[in-house]
Amino acid sequence: MKSGASNLGRTLGQIKRNSGLYLLLLPAVILTMLFAYKPMYGVLIAFKDYSPALGINASPWVGFKHFEKFFNSYQFSTTIKNTIIISLYSIATFPIPIVLALMVNQMKAGRFRRFFQTVSYMPHFISTVVMVGLMLILLSPSTGLVGNLYRLFGGEAPDLIGSAGWFSSIYVWSDVWQHVGWDSIIFIAALSTVDPSLYEAATVDGASRWHKVRYIDIPMLMPTAIILLILRVGGLLGVGFEKVYLMQNDLNITSSEILSTYIYKIGLLSSQYSFSSAVNLFNTVINFMLLILVNQISKKFSENSLW
Repeated sequence: MKSGASNLGRTLGQIKRNSGLYLLLLPAVILTMLFAYKPMYGVLIAFKDYSPALGINASPWVGFKHFEKFFNSYQFSTTIKNTIIISLYSIATFPIPIVLALMVNQMKAGRFRRFFQTVSYMPHFISTVVMVGLMLILLSPSTGLVGNLYRLFGGEAPDLIGSAGWFSSIYVWSDVWQHVGWDSIIFIAALSTVDPSLYEAATVDGASRWHKVRYIDIPMLMPTAIILLILRVGGLLGVGFEKVYLMQNDLNITSSEILSTYIYKIGLLSSQYSFSSAVNLFNTVINFMLLILVNQISKKFSENSLW
């Protein structure tokens, strides 16, 4: 009892000494509670036949009815498959920002390096709506750049945006072009912390530029890369809604209908609030389980993990 009381007193003393810091932290804690934790109460509508007129508490409880409805629907396999394909395709491009960071790190500081970094960062600041608009213009088979190139060589341009087979490639590679420069910043920052004496010692030992990259730069990047990869895999079913929805049309719907667009359509457009909440809860639970699984695997085989 005395030990517990002394620990409590010590903790209260530390809080009092750092009261200014806790006061600065208080707004963030309040906002997190209001906008992240309080809305979680609404998860209950996934287990009810929710009616806005009755409210959450008065709506009848139906258990796992909406989950079973989703699992038995024809959209279940389609949306899961499309979501996983796009997510795994995106994860496969994960090393590209690392390669770009290594390239930038090998450049001598000067105008060309600053110009190269600026050009690679700029697409990140283009809004998703503008980005998709540019893609529709450039890939148009009648008036776009692709259409004109095909006609220049006497061919007929395919409708890439309207092709189900091309959807995932267009989505992923346009995303790479837009964000690869921005995503490389964290790796460039990690490389900037490398002790220059390591490079000097490697030069004395006769190491080539490739050896320095392989034995100094890449090992320095691995902890950061593993953490980011864990987070990426943890959001496997969380493919972004906005860009997919803007690229979606009747011709490519078989490969572009993913969980987030399906949830939007059945939830807001069809007003099936309980059903859409059940699908979204299923999505969240799977992502959470994947995050824990990948984190445990990383902890077992390396020294890097989220917790």
